[in-house]
Amino acid sequence: MATDVSDAFINQYQSEVHQQFQRRASYLLPTVRTKGGVKGQAIVWQKMGTGTATTKSRHGTITPMNVSHTPITNTLADFYAGDWADNLDLFKLNIDERFELGQAGAGALGRQIDSQITTALDATTQTAVTITVTSFAAIRAGLVNAVEDLADNDTPMDGNVWGVLTNRGWSQALQVAQFASSDYTGPENLAFMEGFKTQKEFKSWMGVHWQAHNGLPGKGTATAKGFVYHKTACGYGYAKLVEGMDGPSAKVDITWHGDRQAWFIAHCMSGQAALIDDLGVIETNHDDTTGIATS
Repeated sequence: MATDVSDAFINQYQSEVHQQFQRRASYLLPTVRTKGGVKGQAIVWQKMGTGTATTKSRHGTITPMNVSHTPITNTLADFYAGDWADNLDLFKLNIDERFELGQAGAGALGRQIDSQITTALDATTQTAVTITVTSFAAIRAGLVNAVEDLADNDTPMDGNVWGVLTNRGWSQALQVAQFASSDYTGPENLAFMEGFKTQKEFKSWMGVHWQAHNGLPGKGTATAKGFVYHKTACGYGYAKLVEGMDGPSAKVDITWHGDRQAWFIAHCMSGQAALIDDLGVIETNHDDTTGIATS
């Protein structure tokens, strides 16, 4: 055999594609108030204030409460995710390039929704709770403090309260027995048995549905943020989202362009998040660069 036979060796490429690991769809959309099918450039959320009861004399007039009415205008934002697939290039591939580009686009818009929601949550003016992550006791105290502050704002603990932590914040919380042990959470909420709760999966503790999220502000830095909030405190209005964006059957626009001899694979959406009630969102701060607590 010729000594240069290796020059004739060929490569076989697997037709099953591995897309780079990424967050697909939106993890946070189910945790906020939503309104779809918006007609117009904006949606207006209606917020009413509180009233105060008063006494009156016999046959006297009742003092009006004069409850405030505050409209929150939420202007929609348009986003697009698309890419080209050249007609002749498709003959040189053994993968479904158009399908894979469609999946990538759906994931990109899903992550954009979460970015919009965390930006709205981050607009709260309530005093942030700093979670010191140097000991089990300090971590527990910080988490409890955040929930307490929310309750102090008369936020109803009615099963619609959600909490999100960075991955490191979640790992720190796992060190707290009250967060991880079935003695406190019940057998269906064992954090160590089920690992990181993400992608619309939640762990319930202290009346809050918790999950880890890898896209929170400051993630991986000394100023990482988390949030504890009521579902109705934040709203997401949209005219159009990617249908089926959290699964393999996400609908996509695939259009042939004869002048380019190429297909354009595109997704689009129009939506925006808004902070409706500042009292219903508590921000937490912690240092994501600190090692996991051991005592």
